[in-house]
Amino acid sequence: MKRSKIVIVGMGAITPIGVGIEEYWNNLINGVTGIERIKAFDPSEYPVQIAAEIKNYDPLNYMDKKLVRNTDRFSQFAWIAANEALDGKIPVEPERMGITLGTAMAGITATAETQEKLTQSERKVVEPRFVPRILGNMAATQITITHGIKGPSTTVSTACASGGDAISEASRLLLTDEADAVIAVGAESTICPLVMLSLSSARALSRENEVPSEACRPFDKGHNGFVMGEGGGAMVLMREEDALEKGMYIYAELAGWANTADAYHMTAPSPNGEGAGRCMSNALKMSGLRPSEIGYINAHGTATKEGDKDEATAVANVFAGANPIVGSTKGATGHMMGAGGLTEAIACVKAIETGIVPPTLNLTDPEYDLNFVKTKCRRENIEAAMSNAFGFGGQNSSLIFKKYTR
Repeated sequence: MKRSKIVIVGMGAITPIGVGIEEYWNNLINGVTGIERIKAFDPSEYPVQIAAEIKNYDPLNYMDKKLVRNTDRFSQFAWIAANEALDGKIPVEPERMGITLGTAMAGITATAETQEKLTQSERKVVEPRFVPRILGNMAATQITITHGIKGPSTTVSTACASGGDAISEASRLLLTDEADAVIAVGAESTICPLVMLSLSSARALSRENEVPSEACRPFDKGHNGFVMGEGGGAMVLMREEDALEKGMYIYAELAGWANTADAYHMTAPSPNGEGAGRCMSNALKMSGLRPSEIGYINAHGTATKEGDKDEATAVANVFAGANPIVGSTKGATGHMMGAGGLTEAIACVKAIETGIVPPTLNLTDPEYDLNFVKTKCRRENIEAAMSNAFGFGGQNSSLIFKKYTR
């Protein structure tokens, strides 16, 4: 039996280069970078002093004081992105509206800050909201409370694949008729000494502190590690027939998706990107599209030497004989972890909608032989695009979006 088309009917984003879809997209295609010296804490004594933070962020600009008190920073990002995607209303009955949320590290920043204060304080007290604020599912909970969403609610934590997997899970809920609309959300806030020191000790982060805007160099011969980012993204998905019945504007179709495990190593990808390549192939199979029909790949592209090499190898193998444009938006936003799967999927949808492929900042001397979009955006007619998100533990997510036709 032919399955229903899954379509995108709403989007929202809060990123280091802009709040809201319009500002995010305009800055992305115009080469704006959000990577600067860290402001969340004094980084002067640390080896890594740069990150992509949300600029001039004040949660009270978006939500009331009570909600601010009850939410951690990552939950606030999720809530802000979801609010834009839903445009203040849910499109179906509350019991038929679902939510899936992806986050890699949930309330890690608040956990680290609370433990430090507790250790330094003579009075051993922790405020009562601490535990509910840091739980991963609380980001989805606050969204359901605000909007009255009463259908399925699932939180996934598959490292940096979490955002992509939230979209896949949303689609499954629609195909099994457990919901008539689902909002998929990704959110992350991990810029704190605890996380930064761990990743810098692992030599995963770029230490190019002198010129932050040039630190993240995906697929370039000068790549030397990723730059941490933060933010949130959201997409509202529906079955085509329900979206048309409700008179919803359709941005694009989600044509295929896949999730695979490397079964190889805690942090390193499987050799030659075998797991990632299998994931891309599975997504293509579900979509019914040939490799030559994919016009653009928004790669995971973190700017680590091993990760870039294995992803480039996987793309070359899966798309042998085809020539998709390949790029990474992390030079602009940093690595937003669980949020990246959503914001990068949004970039694919916007590329299809506008015919503009966003640039890969700082990619001046590619190390691999692929059809890269370099430091300037490119105008192309994109009929279909793939978004990759790969995470620690060998978690792989690939999504395929295509231009919607009725």
